[in-house]
Amino acid sequence: MTSKTKQYWLMKSEPDEFSIDDLAQRKNQIEPWSGVRNFQVRTWIKNSMRKGDLAFFYHSSCKIPGVAGIIKIVSDAYPDPTAFDLQSDYYDPKSNPQKPTWYCVDVQLVKKFPRFVPLQELRATPALHTLRILERGSRLSITPVTEKEWEIIVELGSRNQQMSIL
Repeated sequence: MTSKTKQYWLMKSEPDEFSIDDLAQRKNQIEPWSGVRNFQVRTWIKNSMRKGDLAFFYHSSCKIPGVAGIIKIVSDAYPDPTAFDLQSDYYDPKSNPQKPTWYCVDVQLVKKFPRFVPLQELRATPALHTLRILERGSRLSITPVTEKEWEIIVELGSRNQQMSIL
């Protein structure tokens, strides 16, 4: 992935920990996307994500998981401060500020979708069969999204009514 091409992502958060509505309440609607503790995802954050990239804000590990809206990456990757914070649930005693293990980026709310797009609807949309979060056993908190998948999900989130599959 090159830094000149806009990239698309899907970023998961448990809404009881941090939801799209929580992001909407932050100053300038910006928040560090911290606490990621997976090496594959860390590599994407550090080496592939760029300012200006767009991502879906996905509510996970909840009664009805799904896409709630769109966020934008508004910083380059930087060492995740939660890795060094003894009071943080994401503290990592092996991470060193001089040679950090974990990275994060700042995200900003672009928009909350007029309608939530549930996981069940994503699964029922044939054109999304390649979406990485739909792969069996996929548990990554951030995954790349193709431009085609992006356009389809934006269209689903922009509809005025819920689909009848629910």
